Amino acid sequence: MKNAPTSSETPARPEVKCPRCGKSQVYSLQNPFRPFCSERCRTFDLAGWAEERYRLGSPALHEEDSLAETEASLDEPEDEQT
Repeated sequence: MKNAPTSSETPARPEVKCPRCGKSQVYSLQNPFRPFCSERCRTFDLAGWAEERYRLGSPALHEEDSLAETEASLDEPEDEQT
């Protein structure tokens, strides 16, 4: 029968940096604010989203190509469904 693992045998938990302040911390289930280091950092980040300081990007399109495609699609008659 195996004994409980010693501290040298336990798997290393990954260290991550808080996305808000950059403080290093162990990423574990014991931190209810993960990936943030604290409730304060989590709240600041949430406020940033609420104030629209962050935005999700979209793929960059070549302006000429997208403009031509848009104009062509507007010129095409819509198919009538019967």
